Amino acid sequence: MTKVVILAGGLGTRLAEETVTKPKPMVEIGGQPILWHIMKIYAHYGFKEFFVALGYKGEVVKRYFLEYNNMSMDMTIDLSSGKIRKRGADNDDWVVHLIDTGPDSMTGGRVKRLEPLLKEEAFMVTYGDGVADIDLEALLDFHRAHRRLGTVTAVRPPSRFGGIKMEGDQVAKFTEKPQMGEGWINGGFMVLEPSIFKYLKTDASILEVDCLERLAKDGQLTAYRHEGFWQCMDTLRDKRFMERLWEEGKAPWKVWA
Repeated sequence: MTKVVILAGGLGTRLAEETVTKPKPMVEIGGQPILWHIMKIYAHYGFKEFFVALGYKGEVVKRYFLEYNNMSMDMTIDLSSGKIRKRGADNDDWVVHLIDTGPDSMTGGRVKRLEPLLKEEAFMVTYGDGVADIDLEALLDFHRAHRRLGTVTAVRPPSRFGGIKMEGDQVAKFTEKPQMGEGWINGGFMVLEPSIFKYLKTDASILEVDCLERLAKDGQLTAYRHEGFWQCMDTLRDKRFMERLWEEGKAPWKVWA
């Protein structure tokens, strides 16, 4: 089964209101960390073995998964004997590897530290702050068909400004952060072959510069165009936008039942 790496060690400085006590991937949308939302997307397509690359406040992520089952089920506690009876859990069948990849490692350095665990076959990599309604099976098929060392998912960035929908000279409605921005950007959801490790040398290696840019220069990087929904939780405004979509039952990234 294809393994999934999630980069979860950054500081998230532009979300300082939230990240002073937790790493960015643990900022919640609808009562669950955005990390959980990302994992649910992958698991929906059958990718259920995760390697979470930890750094800043990694202990918060570890504590979440240590308590994951207990917090999702009912229980009866006999205080006199200390016995606990658990019931009603419908647990996710994931295997989650929580790996400390250093407090100051860059994105490439974190992936490099996982090399001993990822040497056998192509693996997926994504950032711990972005969601999409992407078809991950189609992404993997695309990567295999093109026989390159790497594939990135190209997305249209959301506009940083509100939009105005016009009817003639009249303003019909305001739209907040329309999905179709200008150009294409790397939206995460990457597929990489083990050969990419030759591009990554130290903790200071930057995945986007030392690996992806060099792969592109060598003709070894393809782009899977995703025209659907994609959103990065980069600021508090992004978080509020995603919270509203979730609360209204309109979260496009909720591809699971």
